[in-house]
Amino acid sequence: MAARILANLLIMGSGVMVRAFAQAYRQALANASKNGVAQEAVQNIKRGSKMMTEAEARQILGVSENMTWEEVLEKYDTLFKRNAKSGSFYLQSKVHRAKECLESVHQPKVQEKS
Repeated sequence: MAARILANLLIMGSGVMVRAFAQAYRQALANASKNGVAQEAVQNIKRGSKMMTEAEARQILGVSENMTWEEVLEKYDTLFKRNAKSGSFYLQSKVHRAKECLESVHQPKVQEKS
């Protein structure tokens, strides 16, 4: 009987904690959006941590910041084809995501120059 009461208290307590945490999280997002202070942080939270950083993308492709876009594409093609032959789909997808990331960073720079 005491074990049942203890289990019920534990379940109810954890439910209250989860609801309080969810409410606090929503409030923090609302405050950050309202203030405009942490717009980038809010966007990162919303899109999740699946997005690759520019530094990570450059490291995967083995390119530096001062390389031209054509050189980046050459590196991409080489690595993509090499991993297609060896059969490593995981590495091939990492290379592709790295190119997409650098593409999103590079495209605004090209538009600004135009």
